[in-house]
Amino acid sequence: MSPGLRAWLRERAHQALAATPSGWRAEVYLRYHERSVTRFTRNEVHQHMHDADGQAQIALYSPQGQWAVVRTNRLDDEGLAQAVARAATLAALREPDPEWPGLTPAGQSYPAAEAWDEATANLPPQSRVQSVREIVAVAQKHGLQAAGALRNEARAVLYAHSEGLEAFQRNTQAEAIVVMQADEEAWGRAQDAAVAWNRLEPVALAHEAATLAARGQGPRALPPGEYPVVLSPYAVADLLHMLNLHGLSAQAVHEGRSWLVGRLGEPTLDPRLQVTDDPLAADMLPEAFDGEGTPKARLPLVRDGVPLTPVYDRRTAAQAGRASTGHGQPPAWRAWGPLAGHLRLQPGEASQETLLASITRGLFVNRFWYTRLVHPRDAVVTGMTRDGVFWVEGGEVAYPVKNMRFTQSYVQALARVLAVGRETRLVLTGSAAVRAPGLALPAFRFTGRTA
Repeated sequence: MSPGLRAWLRERAHQALAATPSGWRAEVYLRYHERSVTRFTRNEVHQHMHDADGQAQIALYSPQGQWAVVRTNRLDDEGLAQAVARAATLAALREPDPEWPGLTPAGQSYPAAEAWDEATANLPPQSRVQSVREIVAVAQKHGLQAAGALRNEARAVLYAHSEGLEAFQRNTQAEAIVVMQADEEAWGRAQDAAVAWNRLEPVALAHEAATLAARGQGPRALPPGEYPVVLSPYAVADLLHMLNLHGLSAQAVHEGRSWLVGRLGEPTLDPRLQVTDDPLAADMLPEAFDGEGTPKARLPLVRDGVPLTPVYDRRTAAQAGRASTGHGQPPAWRAWGPLAGHLRLQPGEASQETLLASITRGLFVNRFWYTRLVHPRDAVVTGMTRDGVFWVEGGEVAYPVKNMRFTQSYVQALARVLAVGRETRLVLTGSAAVRAPGLALPAFRFTGRTA
């Protein structure tokens, strides 16, 4: 990534702002990335990919309170001018927005967010290929087929608006996903993410996935029912992802569709559970500001099982008579409302053996897949297990189990916890980076088999 990228992004932002009609206000969110991926399947590399792209999101606000947003990846002078003109045309067709909260005040002070690793930004493909070789060696040792993806990415974001605010950050991230297959029914998967490539351990992930796949051969069918479960960090990450996507937003609370409605300040989850949004932590993917240019900070969300607050952007904060918590989206995505982007479930002290020993008879579930919301007020979710399900007897894995479908309130599932694991993984869910440990729960409702 060029060292002159910040100056170029600033110049592009100023070019767009300069094209804004007189008397109008504008904001520009510019993002540029360089991403490299090595994909592999059946124990060999099958694709290298590298792409570089930039995008501008431009929001214009008329003196009458009308507004519109346009996105473009044409960042030359003509492309930006056309995007600004299109936004002005679209805004003029709209009714005024009486709830527009205005732009983030200029003069913001941003926290340090150590999110850049030079080696990751410039990682050669040979490094990813060497990791694939080591992963494949693990697969071959166990007679398995390996698949997955290794990725490194460098990003730069610049936010600016017509009243003088400007914020810039660059960051790197790396991700490793390893899948092992023994046969059509026996799979394992492990993954992790970090700011720096050298913080990942692809070979350790390969061993983890291989153990699941090798043990998963010859699964047995279980009848539907409610079972105690041990959930891996990957499955727990899905619980947090769905609770975030469908309820941690102040917009969802304001509209009465959040699981937080009637539960804020009330004992709701197990007292062992502590959840924060932790955007500046080194073991997350740090960010200093949100899509509205508001500084980010650590925000406790659940303390001792008690939900404390939803997350706010400028619009929902104005509606509630409070300040934004730094969870605003870039202009083109604000209809979704604010979202937590760096969720952390505080780990406990339980080893994997202790987690398994906390249930006498039940299931170990490695991962949830294809999860969808059924009912928002209790965060009732349906989905399927995947990549490793096992019956646990007397605190030990007894035999593999065929994949099952579940329909379960995630709020009710977390109302009582038997043990909290000490090992965590960082899972990129699409809505957030989620760092979670494993959990042992006394009850989880499975409604049928997937095949």
